[in-house]
Formats: sequence, C-alpha cells, structure tokens
Amino acid sequence: MHRSVSAADPRHRTVEAPAGRLHLVEQGTGPLVLLVHGFPESWYSWRNQLPALAAAGYRAAALDVRGYGRSSKPAATRDYRMLALVEDNLAVVRALGEESAVIVGHDWGSNIAAASALVHPEVFRAVGLLSVPYAPPGGPRPTDVFAGMGGDEEFYVSYFQEPGRAETEMEPDVRGWLAGFFAALSADTMPAQDAPDPHFVGRGGRLRDRFPTDRLPGWLTEHDLDVYAGEFERTGMTGALNRYRNMDRDWEDLSPYNGAPVRQPSLFIGGALDASTIWMADAINAYPATLPGLVSSHLLDGCGHWVQQERPDEVNDLLITWLNSAAPTA
Repeated sequence: MHRSVSAADPRHRTVEAPAGRLHLVEQGTGPLVLLVHGFPESWYSWRNQLPALAAAGYRAAALDVRGYGRSSKPAATRDYRMLALVEDNLAVVRALGEESAVIVGHDWGSNIAAASALVHPEVFRAVGLLSVPYAPPGGPRPTDVFAGMGGDEEFYVSYFQEPGRAETEMEPDVRGWLAGFFAALSADTMPAQDAPDPHFVGRGGRLRDRFPTDRLPGWLTEHDLDVYAGEFERTGMTGALNRYRNMDRDWEDLSPYNGAPVRQPSLFIGGALDASTIWMADAINAYPATLPGLVSSHLLDGCGHWVQQERPDEVNDLLITWLNSAAPTA
C-alpha cells in the first residue's frame, strides 16, 4: 500500500543554483531554516534536526553543499571558493520561494553560514554556528599560518591542500577512512591526550595512521557509516577537499569584510573536547565584539566535534529555544 507524503515527511528535491544543481532534504512548514554541513559529511548529518525543527514549526532544509552527495560537482578548484558557496545558499532560498532564512552551519558549514550572513544580511536574518567559532576575515594569509603549525609534523589543512594527495590516501578505502576520521574527533573514541595528535601528519606518514581503527563512536551506526561512505565512493573526495584548496582565495575575496562583525541574532554551540573550540578560544572570547547579536553561546561538556550528531537532543533544544527568539514561527 502506497502512503501519501505529507508536509511532515522529509522530502528530497533538487534546485537550480550557480553550482548547477543542489540537492536538499526539507521537512516541515514555517520560517525557513537552511542547514549547511561540513567535512566530510552531507545533508545526512542533520538527520536528527530535520524532524525536531519541523515539529517545532519550522521549514528545515538540509542541503548537499556543491561537490558533495547528489549536488553538482564543478571541475575547477576555484569553483569551490567561499563566495560561490554563499551564492548557492542565496539561490536555495530563492528556489524555495522565500525572501529570507535563518542559516545554521556545522564545521565548514559554520564558516559558510557566517560568510552568507556577512555578505547577504538582507537575506540571512539570523545565523547559528556549530563547532567552528566565528572569526572575522583578515589576518595573515591562511597557508602561511598552517605551514607554521606542527613543527616537524604537517597540519591536516596543509595536507589537504595539494590536489590529489589526500585523495590517494582516502579513496582506496573510503569507508575505513571515514570511520577513523569520525572516531578521531568524537568524544567517546578520540585518542588519549598523550597520544599523537590526529590533526597532524608525521613525516612520510598518512593522516589515518593516527585514527582509531577498533571502534566506532556511539553516535555512528554501521548504517550511518554506509550512507556517508556510499556517497563519497560515488562522488570521490575531490569536491569536498576543494574547500580547503580555496582558503587563500577566500582570504582575498573576503578582504572587503576584514574585521567585520556579524550583527544578526546568532548562536554558537561547540564541544568542550573539540580542537576547534580549544584552539579558537580567543575567537569565542571575542564574541562581544565579533558577534554583537549573540543570543547564547554553549560549550557542551564531554562532547567532541560532531555536536549535532553526538548530542542531538541537547542541540535540538538549544536550536529551537534560539529560533523561537530569533525567528519565531508566529
């Protein structure tokens, strides 16, 4: 028996955008909340937020960022620059028939959400940032900063920047690589503090050499891993990695916004055990100046990098409480 689809069910759709096509999954009706994933994920990283936001009276839309999943994958590295991803988000809002939206991002999606709010404040009326704190554009050239990190070891961002190099490590065993990467940054499976840091590559080594290989984090089922791996086995890893290969280009493109605060109502949620929040503690401390519209900021004790997947109920409650003040349904 075929069951009819209602507005309460998740709906897959594809919309036209500068990237070509963007795939998204939406659920619910009400004010639009655009959910932007990070690396190495997809719309699926918001699977626990879509029904919760829909039940709270919002229209939640989780997209596959260009180069990921079922979205178009432009060939040129430069086509993954930040300003191009911002224009994709703008196109999604328009394609969904809306004039404005709240945007929420995790990991790279946090940077994309912040840039979208910075460049198009007339469209993105509130911004939620997960795991990666907001730091205004500017400062030294990114590749110079990353090259100076780690001493004799190589920081993972530098490792990702050379086309083809990381793909050679990842693509022969996408599922195994993803399992290790997710585990390395999850609170319940990350290496001990005195173990070699999985964010760095030893001389002549691979990033995965420091990943846990004997366990999956509690939030990641075998089915979840199959979903992620299946997408990357089909698309390859280059589209996802190209985000890292545009950081100097982004630095140049966003120079008109150097030092600029994001003034819209904002939210930050990070994991207390996440290297992103530890290394960027100064950025969090600067929020009174850089996020003057900040409604609330939260560091979740005992949580790693994948906050909305590690702690879905807590993140959902925080998101909905914030949305009800920043973008009420009525």
